[in-house]
Amino acid sequence: MTEEAAGATAAARPPVTGASPTGPYAEREALITQNLKKIYDPEIPMNIVDLGLVYGMDWTGDAVTVRMTLTAPGCPVAGILAEEVKAGVEKVPGVTAATVDMVWEPPWTPERMSDFAKRQFGYL
Repeated sequence: MTEEAAGATAAARPPVTGASPTGPYAEREALITQNLKKIYDPEIPMNIVDLGLVYGMDWTGDAVTVRMTLTAPGCPVAGILAEEVKAGVEKVPGVTAATVDMVWEPPWTPERMSDFAKRQFGYL
């Protein structure tokens, strides 16, 4: 698959919002999502899942790559946040390795937030 096609496929996937995942990794993805909901953007009082920063997870065996973004490309906490995500994912039983892939397409917008976050910030 070309890089462009892979990007289009990733862009088409909905962000992780806490809905029950399905498939062979469903249980681990649910536990990962629980852990990621404990990680907060230090500049915005909301967890990264409800903010819509987590775009999805890709599995290779028992190793997972978390695709995520930030609210702005120049975010000064990008490295710190990526390390927190990696550590949170690797706490899940059955995950042998975790990688965080920062992506910028599609760009983050407030529309990517969960309904919970939108209510908290007055969007709903």
